[in-house]
Amino acid sequence: MAIEIKEYGSATDIAETLDKEISETKSMLGEYLRRLDDIRALAEKSRKIREVVMKLAGKKATSESLGEISIGSLSIVLDANPFHELTAIEQVVRSHQERLLVLQKAREALKWLDQLGDTEGLKYLVVENDGVPERILFRIS
Repeated sequence: MAIEIKEYGSATDIAETLDKEISETKSMLGEYLRRLDDIRALAEKSRKIREVVMKLAGKKATSESLGEISIGSLSIVLDANPFHELTAIEQVVRSHQERLLVLQKAREALKWLDQLGDTEGLKYLVVENDGVPERILFRIS
């Protein structure tokens, strides 16, 4: 997460930026949800095939080693399978859902700014955390 200060010329500009962020997040979330459906189906097929093969071979289905190694804070999965991808996409979907909620709450909290409209000579310095306004400074220029 990056914290930035952005300058806006009007309250409308802030609202439009937030609306754009919300729209982009919804779009990305939709794309990941479609991918999630696809990989879920693939993971289920993979599980069924694995069960059939193990049953035919007379072996017990054991939980395999994940083949995961860590280097610092980075995890690397060797020989990833559909279940690894499913877990990763589910994590991304949750993250985008949380971001969307935060953006929508911020937009709702800023409704009062819409009433200001354009105020000549007033600049808006907005402290944003990962694109979400946290603090607004009014500056007369």
